[in-house]
Amino acid sequence: MTQSDSRELPTHAGAAPVSATAPSAGHLPGDIHMWVMVLGDLIIFAGYFVIFMVYRAMNPDEFLAAQQHLDINIGVLNTVILLTSSWFIARSVLAARSGSHIRAIRFVYAGGFCGLLFIGFKGYEWASKISAGHTNSEMFYSFYYVLTGVHLVHVLIGLIVLGVIVRELNNPGRRRTSMVESGAVYWHMVDLLWVIIFGLLYVMR
Repeated sequence: MTQSDSRELPTHAGAAPVSATAPSAGHLPGDIHMWVMVLGDLIIFAGYFVIFMVYRAMNPDEFLAAQQHLDINIGVLNTVILLTSSWFIARSVLAARSGSHIRAIRFVYAGGFCGLLFIGFKGYEWASKISAGHTNSEMFYSFYYVLTGVHLVHVLIGLIVLGVIVRELNNPGRRRTSMVESGAVYWHMVDLLWVIIFGLLYVMR
């Protein structure tokens, strides 16, 4: 996208200006390649979730007993943190579409900070569980570490994606709204996966 792409389109007298970056009706946010990657990730995680459910159905008492040692307060806190980060990233997309690039960057930074908070609390939770002797020798915790660990990798990748968005928005010669949208699609997927993981590991009884 060039600088001219972010200029406002001419409007009739009395009409509100319309941004050239505003999506048209039926517009799919972001790039199709990002959507393909996201759908592929969701399919892979769906496989993990099905396997977890099968083993849980085979060993309900063992899973339930192990689950009692999880701190649901940290799980809720991390869920709120990631949902808040999604709100920030959604606001960054709206700001980018309207041409408010500095504001969009600030929202991306806020979303990234939430991601770092999530990593910090997850690291604390892992350390407390390992120190208490809950390792992957227990079936439930083998799933716990795999699911949350793979998800944590996605959070780290998401932070790199947010860094790319910031670089994009800082470059007046680029500032492609589609790039911001693609990054937002990935970040929202990361948050969606955590909500499902939280429900399976912490909430479901």
